[in-house]
Amino acid sequence: MSAPLADRIRPKTLDDVVGQEHILGKNRPLRRIIESKNIPNMIFYGTSGVGKTTVARIIAENCNMTLHKLNGTSASTADIKEIIAEIGTFGAVNGILLYLDEIQYLNKKQQQSLLEYIENGDITLIASTTENPYFAVYNAIISRCTVFEFKPVSAESLIPAVRRAFGILSKESGKEFEITDEICRKISYGCGGDVRKAINTVELCAMCAEERDGKFFITENSLETLSQRSNMRYDRDGDQHFDILSAFHKSVRGSDENAALHYAARLIEAGDIISLCRRLLCIACEDVGLAYPNAIPIVKACVDTALQLGLPEARLPIADAVILLATAPKSNSGYLAINSALEDLKNCDTLDFPRHLQNVHFDGTGAEVYGQHYLYPHNFPNHYVRQQYLPDALAGHVYYKFGDNKNEQLAWQYRAKILRESEKR
Repeated sequence: MSAPLADRIRPKTLDDVVGQEHILGKNRPLRRIIESKNIPNMIFYGTSGVGKTTVARIIAENCNMTLHKLNGTSASTADIKEIIAEIGTFGAVNGILLYLDEIQYLNKKQQQSLLEYIENGDITLIASTTENPYFAVYNAIISRCTVFEFKPVSAESLIPAVRRAFGILSKESGKEFEITDEICRKISYGCGGDVRKAINTVELCAMCAEERDGKFFITENSLETLSQRSNMRYDRDGDQHFDILSAFHKSVRGSDENAALHYAARLIEAGDIISLCRRLLCIACEDVGLAYPNAIPIVKACVDTALQLGLPEARLPIADAVILLATAPKSNSGYLAINSALEDLKNCDTLDFPRHLQNVHFDGTGAEVYGQHYLYPHNFPNHYVRQQYLPDALAGHVYYKFGDNKNEQLAWQYRAKILRESEKR
C-alpha cells in the first residue's frame, strides 16, 4: 500500500514549504536559524496540516545530528530512556536531534526526564503541538525552548500546491486530469488553511474522476461530497473550541450581531450546540443582566427549545437568542458586584452575623444583648427601614453600583425616593 499523496509530495526544502512566510520567508527568524545549522531547542505551535512536521524533517535532514522521532500519543518513558542512553556513544557523536510530535500528550514526569539533556545540549529538542504550549507544555520545558507559531495557510497560497498535487498524480497514474481554476479554488478555499487536508482532497477527487474521451474530469458534485465541512477547524478540547467561544462571547458583548451570528454558525456547523447554549445563558446574566432582566428567561426558553428540537431546527431559537442579546442594552453591574463581594471574603477573617439578623436564639445569663431587635420592613412605609445587614467588619461596603441604563436608573430613582422618605420619619 503506497503512502498518502500528502506524504509522497512532502517538501524537501524550505522554498517548497507552503505558507509560513512570517517565519520562513527571506531573512525571517526561523529560516536564518535553520540556515545557520546551529539549531536551538524549539517548539512549533499551530493547527494540523500547516507544515510543523515538514519543517522539522527538513531541519533533521540538513544537520549532522542523529535523528530520533517520537510521538507523544504513543511514546513511553522507556522510549525516552533509550534515546538518553545513546548520549556519549559513537552513534551520537554530533549530538541527538529529537523530534517530538504532539508533546502535550507526554505527562509531566516524561517531559521532565528531558530537562537536563536539552539544557546541556546533549539533546536538541524540536517539539510540535496543536495546543497552546503555554498551557499544554510544562514551564520548565517552555523556558528552555523558543516557540514558533505556524499559522493556517491562506487559500490563495494553497492553489499552486493543489495544482502541483494534480500534476504529480497525473504523472504517477498516466491519467490526464482536466482541472479547472474553479476546482482548484474550491479545494483551496474549502480546506481551512490545512495543506494536508487539501492534498488529501486532491487524491480523493482523482480517485473519483470521471473518464470522458480519454480524459479525467472532476465534477462539481464529487467535489462537494468529498470536501463538505472540510473548512471547519474545530476541536472540542483544544484552542479552536475556546477561541470560537471567546470570539462569539466578545462579539455579543460588543453588540455586533453579525459577527456573533458568524461564530454561532461555526459552532452549529460543528454540531456543538451544548457549548453555544451554555455561553448564551452566561452572556444573558453577565453582559446584559440588569439592563434587560427579561433577557434571562427569554434566552433560557430559547435554549430549552433548541435542545428539545436538536439540529438542524435548533439553529432557529439559537439565532433569536443571539440577536436578542447582541442588540440588547448591556450592563455588567451584577457581574462586578458579586466579584467584589467574593473578593472581600478572601480578605476578611471569620465573619459573624448582626444580632438582629440571626435566627431566634435563647439569651442566656451574661448575654450582652437581650432580644432580637429585628425591624420588620413590611411594617414600615414603602416596606423599608434603615438597619445594618452586613457583618460589622464589612459595614458600609458597597458592591453593587447602579448601571447607567434605563432599567437600573429607574431602580436607583426608586431607591433614592424611599431613602429620602425614611430619613424624614
